[in-house]
Amino acid sequence: MKAAGLILSNIHDNNIPEMTARRTMASLPFGGRYRLIDFPLSNMVNSGITKVGIVTHDNYRSLIDHIGTGKDWDLARRNGGIILLPPFITAFDGPRANKLYTTRLEALMGVMDFINHCSEDVIVLSDSDVVCNMDLRDVINQHAATGADVTVVVREKTVTESDRRATNSIVVSDENGTVNKFVESTAAISGKCDVSMNILVITRTFLVSLLNNSIAHGLKGFYSQALPFHFGKAVYKVYRYDGYCAEIGDLSRYFSANMQLLNEGIRDELFANKERPVLTKVRNTPPTQYGENAKVSNSLIADGCVIDGTVENCILFRGVHIKKGAVVRNSILLQDTWAGENVGLNCVISDKKVFIRDGVTLCGHETMPFYIAKGKMI
Repeated sequence: MKAAGLILSNIHDNNIPEMTARRTMASLPFGGRYRLIDFPLSNMVNSGITKVGIVTHDNYRSLIDHIGTGKDWDLARRNGGIILLPPFITAFDGPRANKLYTTRLEALMGVMDFINHCSEDVIVLSDSDVVCNMDLRDVINQHAATGADVTVVVREKTVTESDRRATNSIVVSDENGTVNKFVESTAAISGKCDVSMNILVITRTFLVSLLNNSIAHGLKGFYSQALPFHFGKAVYKVYRYDGYCAEIGDLSRYFSANMQLLNEGIRDELFANKERPVLTKVRNTPPTQYGENAKVSNSLIADGCVIDGTVENCILFRGVHIKKGAVVRNSILLQDTWAGENVGLNCVISDKKVFIRDGVTLCGHETMPFYIAKGKMI
């Protein structure tokens, strides 16, 4: 069964407005050298999918810069490869005239041409807010074996009052894995639930029919309206994933997901599988320099850094400078951040090209990290 991929790059931008003001969710830096799109894109490539459409909305310059021709994922191909799908704005009259999409369903309607021109049997849909290393071939094989029209990848999660709004749709299924209903995460549901990872395998012809029906009936929501519209007529199944997974639901979860990489077990589950490497754009940068005053422990340090201070439990991206006397703990410093002499940082996220003057002390908390916007000087 042949598959094509579709990655939605902007759907969850509002989850972290601080960091997506100038970039898409998909191009959010992660783990010292990666972008969030590297995970769904690598999952697809490692599963033999060689045609991947990337649905954009706005602020996608950095995403284009990162993806390039797709050669780092072996997707610089004459046929298939990476296909960038900019937002479609119709000039015709109607409720969607001259408007960008606002929902997942509208985003899929906007790329109907791509879907119609695919010759593959199934379409694998994925968002860009979930960090995992998954063999999608298992999902596709189950989809074929059960004769499903839609297979939704879910994971078991304990939903609490505090994290409902940062949780994806809840999927209710029977003992055979057949979906009975979809429930919005904001509903009054708590305890252990199957939560959608927003990774779906959909038979291509069914997806075309679903989108055409949605247009004809003026539907807006994918989980709340379009999928339930076909209950009783289509077969919906769940695929339960029990590997490591991190949802980037807000700034604190972004901080937590990065910090979890300092755990060797989690790091190995994501990156140690040689058959499913997480691929990313390769940059030629010099190795990190450690000065005579440098003290580094339990940290991930990218290439091109210059460290002459103390770094503990941190993730440093390329080109970060830590000057003499600076003490940086439990922090994430993005590319080209400069921490001056005698700076003190704890639970801080600095965006790219941040300059922190000598003697400045900044402190946040793991549940509310102190964020410094891109290009700021403090």
